[in-house]
Amino acid sequence: MPTFVSVLSPASPRWRALSQLALVLGGTALLTLSAKIQVPFWPVPMTMQTFAVIVLAMAYGFRLGTATVALYLLEGALGLPVFAGTPEKGIGLAYMTGPTGGYLVGFLAAAALAGWLAERGFDRGFWKAGLVNLLCTALILTCGVAWLSAIVGFDKAVSVGLLPFAAASLLKIGLGAAVMPLAWRRLAAFRA
Repeated sequence: MPTFVSVLSPASPRWRALSQLALVLGGTALLTLSAKIQVPFWPVPMTMQTFAVIVLAMAYGFRLGTATVALYLLEGALGLPVFAGTPEKGIGLAYMTGPTGGYLVGFLAAAALAGWLAERGFDRGFWKAGLVNLLCTALILTCGVAWLSAIVGFDKAVSVGLLPFAAASLLKIGLGAAVMPLAWRRLAAFRA
């Protein structure tokens, strides 16, 4: 099934390649922005990064979505201050192998899963898109807590790396469930 972005892509192979490059670069900029903006929330401030990873991958599909997140991680590994809390909390591989490393690994896995499911039509309806967002958020949090457990132990990892983010995650799952189906409806109305 075509992804949202593939439907909008130019027909010419030359222009398609240029548009995909622009999408990947724009996607990494969006991921950086989503990491830097903190929304006041309880019990901890919320970034929109997990939302951006999942929705971007749903719109882009498996290959382009995974490539975008991989480039974003490479930018961070090379020392660009693209992650939440950078450069204040460090940059590069030192930051990536620290307490948040598992969440970053989860971003790549979630992008691959979200893109793959979107290519199978799971971005077209609220409930299916909600399932994608739920599964991918769970994947990110599982990777993050597993990584953090190796550093601080399982109980502490759950108390600091999962529970404070539960309410914000539910909100972002609901928002993510609505975005892609709405985008598809708007596109259909525009083309009609």
